Amino acid sequence: MTTFNDFAISHDLIRATVAMGFEEATKIQELAIPIALSGKDIIGQAQTGTGKTAAFGLPMLEKIQSTGGAIQGLVMTPTRELAVQVAEEINTLGKYKNIRALPIYGGQDIERQIRALKAKPQVIVATPGRLMDHMRRKLIRLQQLVVVVLDEADEMLNMGFREDIETILAEVPVTRQTMLFSATMPRPILDLAQKFMLEPEFIQIKATEITVPNTEQYYYQVHEKEKFDALCRLLDLHSPEASIIFARTKRRVDEILEALVKRGYSAEAIHGDLSQARRDTVMRNFKNGNIELLVATDVAARGLDIGSVTHIYNFDIPQDPESYVHRIGRTGRIGRSGLAATMVLPRELDHLELIERSIKRKIIRQQVPSMDEAIKGQQKITVERLLEVVEGGDYRAYKEVARELLEGESASTLLAAALKLLTREPDQTPVMITADQTWYPKTKRQPSGQQRSSFRPKQESRKDRSGYRSGGSKKGRYRPDHKKSYSK
Repeated sequence: MTTFNDFAISHDLIRATVAMGFEEATKIQELAIPIALSGKDIIGQAQTGTGKTAAFGLPMLEKIQSTGGAIQGLVMTPTRELAVQVAEEINTLGKYKNIRALPIYGGQDIERQIRALKAKPQVIVATPGRLMDHMRRKLIRLQQLVVVVLDEADEMLNMGFREDIETILAEVPVTRQTMLFSATMPRPILDLAQKFMLEPEFIQIKATEITVPNTEQYYYQVHEKEKFDALCRLLDLHSPEASIIFARTKRRVDEILEALVKRGYSAEAIHGDLSQARRDTVMRNFKNGNIELLVATDVAARGLDIGSVTHIYNFDIPQDPESYVHRIGRTGRIGRSGLAATMVLPRELDHLELIERSIKRKIIRQQVPSMDEAIKGQQKITVERLLEVVEGGDYRAYKEVARELLEGESASTLLAAALKLLTREPDQTPVMITADQTWYPKTKRQPSGQQRSSFRPKQESRKDRSGYRSGGSKKGRYRPDHKKSYSK
């Protein structure tokens, strides 16, 4: 077991790790920190949730001076949510060294960021686009940069930030140390490393570890019109404390959210069309446990670092193996257990096999729970909650009322009534979800390592578009050009 005391880092940083509850280093930290402390460039293959922020954050903070007022550390991230989370962790790790990190991202008032820059933070955590805006305005100067980190580099390239990244790296000192972390290693990542890194050390977590060994992975074969009811039964059976539901498009995210709320679930949604203020509110509510379900698109959820997520539900199958790895990486984090459930249409089975071959792991098929199983799942949870109250002893104020009730009814009758009152029974209110038009042509088996994604969006016309009602009458078709009807 490797602890943070085994690394050549200052007492102030060790003190911060103790305050954060870190006991032993994760695999990526164990491998990356000594190399980073030696000053070498690093390429690390690791997903979000493996502790990589501390893996690059601790060596960076060790090199940075708290005096001078210059920006010495730069971390680039694909999304504003990840920028905020990384900045928060660096601030926590660096508080005893009096080193401050400032998140810079689009969607926030630039004047507010300009005022924050005047406080002279030593570390900037930024999305590439907004960082470029500040560099053009001469508000951020990187001439004294010591360390540059590219976090979730594959996602930044997927989102079209390659030119911005290359422009930024061309303007920083050639003597800086560069660390690049990515869940996957496509060719463009290696090309970027070859161009801007100096003899980097390559750290790779084994493929079996990349796909989250602590996360149980299942799939459920369903037809499109059965998807939402299947999702609801899984939610009732599992009763997750905090889960993310992934959908392919912003439109489906909105429809799933509306349907979940209509059936009584505590849910919110996040996607690219939300204002920054709204996104912040949703994420705060989710982190604080005020909502249990977060419905999201892939892009909106990239970089979310929420340790409490216990379940991932892929309402739509991911379009490629890389997206699957990123999605399920939101749970089973740093030694915790998790569960990932994927809805698969019959025509998507070949695409599922492609994902399995890529991640080198079999995803187990399970049957969608029946209504009775969903009810029993809720009953079990209610009994567990009731027994927790008994064990806690916080019920004495109700004993007198209980004695009075027992004079008129039997104990079993009263207990059964209490269980019924407390149990959330499955809701079958009819809802409407627009049918997905994505199709996956059958793929031929190729040698390992040569698989290509078969994802291709079907060309859609007004005549093609249809919808389905879940939980109600199957008659009729939904026309998206007209207002939806949710009546039975």
